[in-house]
Amino acid sequence: MSLDYDLISFESLLTEEERLLQKSVRSFVDATIKPNIAGWYEDAVFPLEIVPEMAKLGLLGMHLKGYGCAGRSAVEYGLAGAELEAGDSGLRTFVSVQGSLAMSAIHKHGSEEQKNEWLPQMAAGEAIGCFGLTEPTAGSDPSSMKTFARRDGDDWVINGAKRWIGLASVAKVAVIWAQTDDGVRGFLVPTDTPGFTATPIEPKLSMRASIQCDIELTDVRLPANALLPNTKGLRGPFECLNEARYGIIWGAMGAARDAWQVAVDYSKERLQFDKPLAGYQLTQEKLVNMALEINKGFLLALHLGRLKDAGQLQPHQISVGKLNNCREAIEIARECRSILGGNGITLDYSPLRHANNLESVRTYEGTDEVHTLVLGNKITGIPAFR
Repeated sequence: MSLDYDLISFESLLTEEERLLQKSVRSFVDATIKPNIAGWYEDAVFPLEIVPEMAKLGLLGMHLKGYGCAGRSAVEYGLAGAELEAGDSGLRTFVSVQGSLAMSAIHKHGSEEQKNEWLPQMAAGEAIGCFGLTEPTAGSDPSSMKTFARRDGDDWVINGAKRWIGLASVAKVAVIWAQTDDGVRGFLVPTDTPGFTATPIEPKLSMRASIQCDIELTDVRLPANALLPNTKGLRGPFECLNEARYGIIWGAMGAARDAWQVAVDYSKERLQFDKPLAGYQLTQEKLVNMALEINKGFLLALHLGRLKDAGQLQPHQISVGKLNNCREAIEIARECRSILGGNGITLDYSPLRHANNLESVRTYEGTDEVHTLVLGNKITGIPAFR
């Protein structure tokens, strides 16, 4: 299982069960995703046919317990995310939107009826979910959301718009966050409800093998039991976002690792001036510097995963991992492209595809700037968001 990047015997820090999970997901990615991802990316297709295979591997809501979910550890979830993103960020994002956002919202904040209705379906891949928080004018500042849910007798009526909502056009249920007279609340909206419209955002230069949508909510009428009863305010969606951000810490390093391995293999085979690229000092310096950052990034992810499994992970620590690993991963992917030269701009090789995807990963679930300010607040005690 050891790869060239592992200069510190990282995998010796994993349990046998963790290594077996890592191996099973890596095998799935090697057999199913990597041979097809260039075509899916070029054609801007999300391969719905792989969803049942992901479900069989227990990847959907895998860190949740009960209701048909696998109940795996945070570290196992992270390892799976790294392997999936080594295939493509868009496909790891599917698991994140389904499990860390939509399913997590229901699991954390839903009623028993809501959990029993939706979570087994979603864990089995029979129902896809989406998570509607971001709006056209409310990204980093969700408190400024304009979507509003008003009471009408026993019903709720929602009007508003959401943007950059993953999977919305193929989802069966949407978790929609809206302002109410009683603060921000979450609602479960079956996507066949009249007034709910999801439109894929096209064309895109990033995350092409993934689905992101605009949502329009026009007099969407819901029964009283559509409300998520166990959360009020922005703490509810933020708890779900932290689950997704945690997965990114691992996933970004998976993309970086794959780009690096491709660059290493290419540099050993590509001859320039009658010598492999890998034999030049400048190339070796690039490969060494990138390998060091990949090793450090995985160590950081593992440390945070162990803290999460112990119930000790703090929100600012998630910002450390998300900021650092996304920032390093995108630089690694770009540097790897440079080693591939002109060939690196084709879909025959993964580094530039990873770099393009990581532009989105770096932005969603909190931009670099937002996580920098989270950490600045932690260090100084002075919030500088406004």
